[in-house]
Amino acid sequence: METTKKICAGDVRSASRLIRDLEDKLPQARPRLKQLFVHTGKSLIIGITGAPGAGKSTLTDALIGEFRKQKRTVGVLAVDPTSPFSGGAILGDRVRMLRHAEDEGVFIRSLATRGALGGLSQAAGDAIHVMEAMGKDIVIVETVGIGQQELDIIHHAHSVIVVLVPGMGDEIQTMKAGIMEIADVFAINKADRPGAKQLQTELTSLLNASPLPPSAWRPPIVSIGNLYEPVGFAEKTAELAQKISDHHAHLLISGQLSERMERKALMEITDALKACILEPVLNQLIAGGELKNIAERIKNREADPYTEAEAIARRFLKSGDMP
Repeated sequence: METTKKICAGDVRSASRLIRDLEDKLPQARPRLKQLFVHTGKSLIIGITGAPGAGKSTLTDALIGEFRKQKRTVGVLAVDPTSPFSGGAILGDRVRMLRHAEDEGVFIRSLATRGALGGLSQAAGDAIHVMEAMGKDIVIVETVGIGQQELDIIHHAHSVIVVLVPGMGDEIQTMKAGIMEIADVFAINKADRPGAKQLQTELTSLLNASPLPPSAWRPPIVSIGNLYEPVGFAEKTAELAQKISDHHAHLLISGQLSERMERKALMEITDALKACILEPVLNQLIAGGELKNIAERIKNREADPYTEAEAIARRFLKSGDMP
């Protein structure tokens, strides 16, 4: 309970330790997360996604500054590729956002994907709750940027920002059936580069190709220029922050915020069930060497994975012999 109180009081060290324990799936982490859950659900959660090199970290850094001008506290989860050696995030905490490192109103934490195909590990959803319990007004989740498969963010964020850069014209055709559809706001970053206007035209054409009801939210497009032109960059960052606020207001007025929170809850219970049922079964099969033997039989075509899975499910579910 002491840890819970510290986290709710905004203690960074306790929060960092719990997030680390959740990543490592240590047994003591889950009870603490249960205690924190009642203190969650009040933050605005923003997802920032897009291809690697699109400048997501730069925009995240700029948005932190903009929200801090508004006296709003900010938590940031920067999801990074998994180190093949340590299993942790390849980029460390705060490396990309050093100017906010000493700001008590900002808490930045890196997370590894841990091989999650959708771009976010289960620990990402848990870590969002930790930051909510800390009382952060805004939680920004910056995804790793793996492309069209990176769709998990829509199950966690209230507003999703898709970051694009000029020169991706051909890629838009391949992206439009995936990541393009999850955008609530488009940000064209590095818009001082050649091709920016063409990119905006292509985006506008894609949006026009899908007529929406008058009351529906139409994702706005914000073009953001060169970081080294501070005044113009700051103005466009402020515009991006305003579009995010506008989208949040739209969700509240239209009732869609409740729908998104229900979608988030469904994902959370699904993940929790997998953790409670599937992982213990797998761990027991692995510890006893049974899983390896089954894999050997399947490899030699002495068994098939479907029959083996059904037999395992019958054994654990019928006998109540859950680990």
